[in-house]
Amino acid sequence: MLHASPAVKVRFLDSQTPPHVATLVAQASIAALAMNVFLPSLPSMAAYFETDYAVMQLSVSLYLLVNAVLQVFIGAISDRFGRRPVMLAALIGFILATIGTLLATSATVFLVFRMLQAVVVSAIVLSRASIRDVMDEAQAASRIGYVTMGMAIVPMIAPAIGGILDEVFGWRGSFGLMLLAGIGVLALSWRDMGETKQNLGGPIKGLFDGVPELMRARRFWGYCMTATLASGAFFAYLGGVPFVGSQVFGLSPATLGLYFGAPALGYAAGNFLAGRYAARVGINRMILMGCLVGFGGMALLLLLYLAGFLSAPVFFGCFIFTGLGNGMLLPSATSGMMSVRPHLAGTASGIGGAIMIGGGAGLSALAGALLTAESGASPLIWLMVITTGLAILPLFYVLHRENQISA
Repeated sequence: MLHASPAVKVRFLDSQTPPHVATLVAQASIAALAMNVFLPSLPSMAAYFETDYAVMQLSVSLYLLVNAVLQVFIGAISDRFGRRPVMLAALIGFILATIGTLLATSATVFLVFRMLQAVVVSAIVLSRASIRDVMDEAQAASRIGYVTMGMAIVPMIAPAIGGILDEVFGWRGSFGLMLLAGIGVLALSWRDMGETKQNLGGPIKGLFDGVPELMRARRFWGYCMTATLASGAFFAYLGGVPFVGSQVFGLSPATLGLYFGAPALGYAAGNFLAGRYAARVGINRMILMGCLVGFGGMALLLLLYLAGFLSAPVFFGCFIFTGLGNGMLLPSATSGMMSVRPHLAGTASGIGGAIMIGGGAGLSALAGALLTAESGASPLIWLMVITTGLAILPLFYVLHRENQISA
C-alpha cells in the first residue's frame, strides 16, 4: 500500500484514500498496451485501408509525437486541478478515441483518432506523480520500480496477443481489447483513486507559472539527462535492431520476435531490484549502479564485436544488461526529477517524460539512419556504447550540486 507515514492509509476500492498499487499498475499498463498491441496488424491494416505500409507506420511515430507533447501539459494541469479528475478525463478521452479507430473508414480518419488515443499517456504521468505525492523520494523510487515492473510485462506479451486477435477478429481485435481495457481501468480508477495532490486551485493563467522555476533547477536537468540518455539507448535499440536482426543475422520475423524481448527481461529484473533496494541504498547510488550495468553490457558487446565473436545470441544477450540497467535507474531518476521541486511533481513528471521520449525518438531515428548493408551492426553498437557512457556524466553533476547545497 502507498503511505508516506502511518497516518496515510490505503484501502482498496476506496476513492477517499490514495490509489492501491494494483490500480497504479493497471493505469500504467494500459498506456503500454496501447503502444504496441496492434503492431502485428499493421500489414493487414494497410491492406484494409488500401494504403502504403509506411502510412500505417505513422500510427506509431505520430502517436509518440503527440505523446511527448501531451506530457508537457498533463503534469502541470494535474498540479493545478488534481490527479484524479485529470486521470478520469484522460481515460474517458482514450475510450472515445478508441471507438473512433474502430469506426474509421479511411487511413486519415484512423490516424486522427490514433493520435487522440495518445491522451492515455496521462496514466503513466499521473500514476508516478500520485506515488510521489504521498511518499518521500526513496520510497517513491521503490514503489515506481514495482509499478513499472508490473507494467514491463505488457510490452512483452501484448504483440503476441495482438497477433492472435488479428487472426481471429482482424485488425480491429486489438483495438477492441484496448476499448475493454480502457473501460475496465476507468471503472477501477473511479472506484479506487483518491486525490493525492494537496493545495489545488488557482487561476488558469497561472497553470505553467512553476515551469520556469523547474527549468532553473539544475538537479532536475541532471536527473532528466541521465534518464534521457539511458532510455535513449533503448530507443536506439528499437530503431536499429529490426535492421540488424534481418540484414546482419538473417533472422526470420518469428525468430527476431523472440530475440527482440531480451531487454524487457532485464528491465523487469531491474525494476524488481529498484523496488527492493532503492529505499535502502538511496536513489543516487541506485542510478549509478544502473548506469554502470548498462554501460558494462554495451562495452562487453563492443569488445566481443571487435574480437570477432558477434552472433545473434551474443548480440541480444548483451542487451539484457541494457534493460537491467534501465530498470534499475529509471525509477530512481524519475523520483529524483519529481523530488527536486516536490510541489511541481506532476509538471516534472510530464516534462521529464516528454524530454525522455523526444530524445529517445531522435536516437531511434539516428540509429535507423546510420545502419546500412555495408556498415553492419557497428554504428548501432558504437551509438549504444557512447550513449550509455554519457548517461553517467549528468549524475556526477547531480552529486556535485547536492554537495554544494549541503555544504
